[in-house]
Amino acid sequence: MENSFHSVIESANSILILLPTKPYFDQVAAGLSLFLSLNKQKEVNISCPSEMIVEFNSLIAVDKISTELGSKNLTIKFPNFDASNIERVSYDIENGEFKLTVIPKPGFVSPKKENIEIYNSGISADTVILVGGGNISHFPIVTSKDFSNSKLIHIGTKDIEYSGLISFARPASSVSEIVTAFIEDGNFYLDADIATNLIAGIEEASKDFKGPEVTADTFQKIANLMKSGGRRINFGKEEIRVNYPPGSIPQKPYKKDVLSEGKQVQEEKTPQDWLAPKIYKGNTLS
Repeated sequence: MENSFHSVIESANSILILLPTKPYFDQVAAGLSLFLSLNKQKEVNISCPSEMIVEFNSLIAVDKISTELGSKNLTIKFPNFDASNIERVSYDIENGEFKLTVIPKPGFVSPKKENIEIYNSGISADTVILVGGGNISHFPIVTSKDFSNSKLIHIGTKDIEYSGLISFARPASSVSEIVTAFIEDGNFYLDADIATNLIAGIEEASKDFKGPEVTADTFQKIANLMKSGGRRINFGKEEIRVNYPPGSIPQKPYKKDVLSEGKQVQEEKTPQDWLAPKIYKGNTLS
């Protein structure tokens, strides 16, 4: 299975790594690790239809994830501008530079700079890797015609059924563990940043290595990743607080004791009635 994945990557010219809608931490960690690894030898982009949340900020290169799917085409739009005011659009090439000219109708003004919106669109990747997800509905864009000429493969802990999809899913503690296996067996690039992301994904998805899918192989992969320079991320978990029974811990600080003439004397002032003369009363005298 790993050799097949290796051959798919080797035959790809350009790759798009696609995360599911509202991905889990582990899926983002796995996708980013694969992006950083394959980016050393292939043209690779990584995209997610959902915006990244604060929880993912601890992952290295999370800013590389784009909501745009590709950069095949450059699209120019003129929002808040009435298209009926345009007479024609022309282009010229001067000194090797492309120039686009928008010519308004007589009596109308041309679009202003604030009316221009520029973005990239269109899938140029010949290979698309779906990371995680439970079914094809988690990747709704895949069903569009933009993907009709792309080879679709899937990496995850659960199979996804879709026509033409090549699945490399298998049981594991996390998607990050599966990606670790593919990187190791395919001899793909691995550095400290990639290893750190993978450790974080495995640890989070396996619930601190307590999940039922954790095996000896999971710990072996963690050891290998740490040997590669990987670090465990501090997730900022709150300190464990022990609730003691009421009264077992003083609510106010103790008064400090001071030494006076070799004896401990309490700093707190002695009650006045303790210093008053003692009077004893009785009915008889002896």
